[in-house]
Amino acid sequence: MFSVPCPARLAPSRLLRGLPHRLALLVCLLVVAGAAHAAWFKDEAAIMGTRVAVELWHEDPAAARAAMDAVLTEMRRIDAAMSPLRTDSELARLNREAARHPVEVSAELYDLIARAQRFSRLSDGAFDITFASVGHLYDFRRGIAPDAAQIAAALPGIDYHQVILEDGHRIRFARPEVVVDLGGIAKGHAVDRAIALLQARGIREALVSAGGDSRILGDHHGRPWTIGIRDPYREKGSAVVLPLSNTALSTSGDYERFFMRDGVRFHHILSPRTGRPVHGTRSVTILGPDATTTDALSTTVFVLGAEAGLALIESLPGIEAVLIDDQGRLHFTRGLAPPTTP
Repeated sequence: MFSVPCPARLAPSRLLRGLPHRLALLVCLLVVAGAAHAAWFKDEAAIMGTRVAVELWHEDPAAARAAMDAVLTEMRRIDAAMSPLRTDSELARLNREAARHPVEVSAELYDLIARAQRFSRLSDGAFDITFASVGHLYDFRRGIAPDAAQIAAALPGIDYHQVILEDGHRIRFARPEVVVDLGGIAKGHAVDRAIALLQARGIREALVSAGGDSRILGDHHGRPWTIGIRDPYREKGSAVVLPLSNTALSTSGDYERFFMRDGVRFHHILSPRTGRPVHGTRSVTILGPDATTTDALSTTVFVLGAEAGLALIESLPGIEAVLIDDQGRLHFTRGLAPPTTP
């Protein structure tokens, strides 16, 4: 047998004054019983080619279940619209038709491509959704990479300037070689949409992740979440552990989709300039206010490398970065750098 004190918020006399003793006790017990049902709820599914997970705090199991279902449904909707692999997706239709004529797309897809273009301009082309003009020639499951002649023929298609946004949510491609892939920004967008859905339902504490992209709403019931950045040199283990709340973070690494050939790692993060995998960087994690931003910037900094990439992040207010290079060295922006020992 145990006793639970009545919550302090019910203690003021104006709430209980004049109530019979038994009725006051019943009110107190009902509040305690309701609080006892509050808990963390979690669900996950394979969506957008990765593991999508949602974890939230709620007093009502049925409402928590409905909220998680809404998140997963939203993730599936975005995947159906923006997957380059599904022949019936809106993005696939754009890739098929936009070199022949302007294609009218949804406001959501138009706005996300417009936002991607802004990141391209910010990074002088280091972030470029047309990387897929060469990227589609790689098959990481089968260990296939294009040869020099194939890359040379497809490389003119990597140029974000060739994606023309017109009035009326219409988009056209200026060259027939152009192929667009939103893999560097769509999962972040999906995470942000999921968080917005949870906020609309009154949820104040949650974590939503889609592969390397996550966003934390609130904290972990009074304490920060403890988020580990994977060590790219070990299959398990963290290189850095960060206490976080109300933050988005995205990690781009060369260890998720890759194959080895003659001692060379072929991974999915390509240089828009060469059409080949970027070397010199193993992992980049970006922290910021929303996952769309952190998703795009993690790819950007990976392509730019430690010096230019971190210089870019230092110029952006409210953004921080952790980079692990191919020598295993950690690089931090000033806001995250560990204190030096005097």
